[in-house]
Amino acid sequence: MAKSAITGRRKMLGQNVSHSNIKTKRWHNVNIQTRRLWVPELGRFVSLKLTTRDIRTIDKVGLLNYAKRYGIAL
Repeated sequence: MAKSAITGRRKMLGQNVSHSNIKTKRWHNVNIQTRRLWVPELGRFVSLKLTTRDIRTIDKVGLLNYAKRYGIAL
């Protein structure tokens, strides 16, 4: 299943809205990427399924700080 390993973000239910304002159900899928990230504090690589938003934030604050925000131990 497409799910982020850290945030737990999954697909969300939404609606297509036509020009005549008819609403039909649809899924908004998350962009999940499998990434192998180097963690200097641990001295090893960690493979995780992450959303692209997670990857951008990890580049800014670091993997351990980001995991600590969500209570995840690596």
